[in-house]
Formats: sequence, C-alpha cells, structure tokens
Amino acid sequence: MNNSSCISFDFTGKFLPPVYILVFITGMVANGLGLRSVLQKWEKLGNVSVFVFSLGLADILYLLTLPFLMVYYFKDDQWIFGEAFCKTTRFFFNLNLYGSIGFLTCISVYRYLAIVHPMRMMGRITVTHSVAISVMVWLLVSAQSLPDMFFPKSPTNNTKRCFDTTSDEYVGDYLKYSLGWTLTGFCIPLFITLSCYGHMIAVLCRNDNIDEVLKQRSLKLLFILILLFSVCYIPYHILKNLNLLSRLSVIKGTCHKWSNGVYIGHQISRGLVCLNSALNPLVYLHVSEDICSQLRQLLQQARQAISSLYSSNQTSVTDT
Repeated sequence: MNNSSCISFDFTGKFLPPVYILVFITGMVANGLGLRSVLQKWEKLGNVSVFVFSLGLADILYLLTLPFLMVYYFKDDQWIFGEAFCKTTRFFFNLNLYGSIGFLTCISVYRYLAIVHPMRMMGRITVTHSVAISVMVWLLVSAQSLPDMFFPKSPTNNTKRCFDTTSDEYVGDYLKYSLGWTLTGFCIPLFITLSCYGHMIAVLCRNDNIDEVLKQRSLKLLFILILLFSVCYIPYHILKNLNLLSRLSVIKGTCHKWSNGVYIGHQISRGLVCLNSALNPLVYLHVSEDICSQLRQLLQQARQAISSLYSSNQTSVTDT
C-alpha cells in the first residue's frame, strides 16, 4: 500500500513554515539577549553558568538551520542544499533537542544539590567540574545522534527530499533505534529531573529555615521545566515513535484509521518541540534577572521606533 493513499501529507507544508519563522525570530532575539546576560554575569551566576551557556549555544546552532528548512517546505518538499547538509541539519536538531534535555537535567541536579545538600557540596563543585560535565553531555548527545546520519534521508528514486527520520526501506530499523534513543536521551533524564525536584519540593516544604527567595526561584524553575517537558518533549517522543509504528504498518499493507491522525499529531509535535529553542531562554530569566530589564528596554525601543515611523508617515500625508 502506498503511504499517500493512507496519509495526507499536505498539513506539514502549511503548518511548519510559520512555526519555524516565529521560532527563528523569537529564539534568536531571546537567546542573543540571554547569552549576553550570562556572559556579563558569569562569575555571579557560578557553576550553573556553564550549563546555561551550553543550552544557549545548542539553541543557536539549531536556529541557524531553520531558514534552510523554511525554504525546503516553501518549495513543496524540494531540498536543494545537498544530502550532506540535509543530514547536518537534522543532526543539529537532535543535538539541540537532547542537548537541551541534558543541560536542563544538569541544572536541575545542581539546584537539588544546592538546596538539599548545601554544606556537603559547598566548595566541592568548581567551574572545572561544570566544564567537564558539559563536555561529557556534548559528547554523549553527539554519540546518540550520530547513528541518525547513517540512515538515508531521501527515497532511492528521489534525492530532493530531506526526511526527519528515514526512508520507508529502513523504518523498522529506525524504530528500534528511536526507542532506544528515547529511553537513554529522554526517559532517563526525565526520571532524574523528576526525582531531584520531588525530593527538593519535600525538603522546601518541611524546612522553614530555607530562604524564601530561594524557594520561589526553585519553584519557578520547576514550573519552567514542567512547561518544557509537557509542551515540547513528551508529545514529540510519544508521537514520533507512534508515527514510525504507523508507517511500518502502512508499508506492510495495513492502513489504520488512526494513521493519518498520528501523522498530523506528529507534525504538530515537531512544531512544538522546536519551540524549546524559544522557551529555553526562560531559564535565563530564572538565573539572571538582568535579562528582564533588557527585554523591557528592547520592547520600549521597538514601540518608540514604530511610533516614530507612524508620525513621519502622518507628516508626509499631511504635506502632500
């Protein structure tokens, strides 16, 4: 059975380009301001600044690939940049996704240690340790993402495509790889993060000696992580694997009633997961209050520029 007779692919080209445009503009501005703020406040932020900087770097690397994906979908799924760059683009997406999860997990563990074991950890974790852990995360995520580049990203009879997973011939193998990747790259970090925050919340609730500001900041970070995982990461991993399973069934000649719904859901989850590059700067807001004033200043400048432009246009109309 042909995939096109079971699944309608029109939704992707209509949905993803506007999302990519929004994420590219918002993400570049927010991450640019965030990284500048982190560099200015490097010593004040302490060891966690290494992870926040790495998080921003992963976002920037992915955001720079979005214009090429916009062109791809605007040209009706015609990839004109070569197979090697197609695989590189997908690699940077995976590097951003699992790098973000990894660095958010590191930030959560550091916050947990600072609150639950402050005296035991005081002075024992240095910037050197943070850099070493950050390098390990980069290497681990790269090793997890590298096999993806060995899967074909276009059909054998059409080199002008750039699949986010692989061609139909290798879907079965890719599904096995994706399930293992989901376990190691997502489920284990999610379990570590939930364990840290579960214990941390228990300690915060029963200990009245902990600073109230520290409690509020910890709860804010918990809210940000819940937002990122529930909106960006959980739907993507569930629907990605369901979509691969659906494709495998279609290839074998079985078209389920839910196949098209799963495909559309997967495309929506792809849009949601790329939002993490625009939402990750919320972590900067948590670790640096300075970026809040920078964002307010930027918005104020934008309003002044628009007002000035409007006034000049009104003057021109009056003169004519």
